[in-house]
Amino acid sequence: MPTVVLVLKVLLILFLGFIGLTLIRAYFFVPKKLESEKLPDENVDAERAAKNLTRAIQIKTISYPNDEDVDWDEFYKFHDFLDEAYPLAKENLTREKIDKASLLYRWKGEDSSLDAVALLSHIDVVPVSEGTEGDWTHPAFEGHNDGEFIWGRGALDMKNHLVCVMEAIEALLAEGFKPKRDIYLCFGHNEEVVGSDQAGAKSIMETLKDRGVRLDCVLDEGGAILPVNIKGVINKKLAGIGIAEKGYADFEVSVIEKGGHSSQPPNHTGLGKLAKVIQDLENNQFKAQMPEFVMDLFNRIGRNVSYPARIVTCNLWLLRPLIKAIMKRIPPAASLIRTTTAVTMAQGSPAANVLPQNANITANFRHMPGSTLEDVERHIRKVSKNKKIEVKLLKGKDPSKFSPTDSRAFKTIEKLCVQADPDNIVAPFLVMGGTDAYFYEPICDNIYRFAPFTVNTQLLLCTHATDERILVKVLEDGVTFFKRFTRTMASE
Repeated sequence: MPTVVLVLKVLLILFLGFIGLTLIRAYFFVPKKLESEKLPDENVDAERAAKNLTRAIQIKTISYPNDEDVDWDEFYKFHDFLDEAYPLAKENLTREKIDKASLLYRWKGEDSSLDAVALLSHIDVVPVSEGTEGDWTHPAFEGHNDGEFIWGRGALDMKNHLVCVMEAIEALLAEGFKPKRDIYLCFGHNEEVVGSDQAGAKSIMETLKDRGVRLDCVLDEGGAILPVNIKGVINKKLAGIGIAEKGYADFEVSVIEKGGHSSQPPNHTGLGKLAKVIQDLENNQFKAQMPEFVMDLFNRIGRNVSYPARIVTCNLWLLRPLIKAIMKRIPPAASLIRTTTAVTMAQGSPAANVLPQNANITANFRHMPGSTLEDVERHIRKVSKNKKIEVKLLKGKDPSKFSPTDSRAFKTIEKLCVQADPDNIVAPFLVMGGTDAYFYEPICDNIYRFAPFTVNTQLLLCTHATDERILVKVLEDGVTFFKRFTRTMASE
């Protein structure tokens, strides 16, 4: 018994010591000091930016998987709009059309031997779902400005981004800015066609590569600035910088049967057997990871919560298994730490009284960086108890690489965000969808996905959906950011 008492005393002392150290650690667990001196106001014509975004939305640059379905005249009309709206850019930058309708601008710097800066956007938008046109508060291609919002397809994805980039370039030209490095504006025409073999962005990259161009950094769409408000715990904004993006894969999984008349069915038809395959896929998810960027994200947020909450967040290293277990149960969080599986389409026979001969499903996977399309196919075959299935890749691309968080470009984005608003918490994250930035890896190591617009979750959910819209007031912030980023990155 004395031994047991001694052990308990030691454990109690260790526990109290741990609590004491935690309280002290939590007190000093604060955000790292970043330069937050407010910068002078930029010369920004916010009214012109709003008018030009309205005009941009009114041009129906809709992309489709089949080029024959695309109205190319709308894209050429958009090209003309850029010439007319931004005369200084037309006069001082060279512009060429790449592929069907992508655009490549070059602002020649004083020393073209230096690696260049590239600002990306895409011209195209997704179509409005058939039958939902009347559900919009304002017509999808009207670009209605009610003083608070500008409504329409592309308001968030991503004509707002493109217009603010052009506004920033036009303003810098008007001010007489002389870049030291070359600046490229790369505007793809079919980013919304996921996994396209004929991506305009890929052609732009190959054009630059053939010319021996090397990029110091690429900045494309991706993260945004989201309010984070938990009463008594945190009231800040999270500026997420995408340092990588997931891969994309559509796989068709089939069960082949003899078919026949439905009056003499077997115990399990092809669809019945396929239903078990679906269960196998959904019940055997990919293994979750806890990448360092996720811990970095939680660490940066944790340093900004109130003192009582920091008692927990300063010990995230200890809570790592618990955090992973919780994230696995929340779909948006789970998508950050594992490859996702979504069975989205199914097909059986052509008639109700015919047994299916080829029953198939389409499953969409968004796979984590470090994995491949082959890894996804192996997983499908491994978890399915029906080993007679046929698996076919319909469309896909591998994930991107991770970009560093200690590069000049990342630090510039971080610094500008904090200088614009000290309440901004800047953190790296993984982009769930695909971007044109992915194609630039052969000529650039520092690729970042960040849109400098403050939007709440409700607005984000309108992307690709009914009533897509953006706050008018955030356009000035967008132009300001792009001016400062371009000036900083191209000046040295």
